Amino acid sequence: MAASIQHDQLPLPRIQGGARLLIVVAPYYRQIADGLIAGARDAAEAAGATVDLVEMPGALEIPGAIAQAASRGLYDGYVALGCVIRGETTHYDTVCNDSSRGLTLLGLQGHCIGNGILTVENYAQAELRADPQGQNKGGGAAAAALHLVAFKRRCE
Repeated sequence: MAASIQHDQLPLPRIQGGARLLIVVAPYYRQIADGLIAGARDAAEAAGATVDLVEMPGALEIPGAIAQAASRGLYDGYVALGCVIRGETTHYDTVCNDSSRGLTLLGLQGHCIGNGILTVENYAQAELRADPQGQNKGGGAAAAALHLVAFKRRCE
């Protein structure tokens, strides 16, 4: 069971001069999205970052929204949040693969992105992963973005 496995986590980076993150969330499952957002906000605050939030209709729109924001250069990093639960059709595979691929391609272009789009089999798995007191995947996604921001600044 995933809950009994111990995971190592890096401490949050302290970023000189702070950082500005944009959280892009698909709130299709509102309760799950709210948990992810809370975790991401807490992690950003703990690292001294400021956060803006924008909602998109679904996970497939998240990479496009990040690409548009990135073209403006207003943010240091991005946190992609949402939840895709397997259903009865292959739509699940398309949404999971294409949203992940879009985020990966943006990351390879040098954008600092933490991917917190949950891809799960059922709602119970999503609840556990989204809970800031549980697996806190929203906080983990914000932490990933912040680590990439810190690394990028080190490389400049």
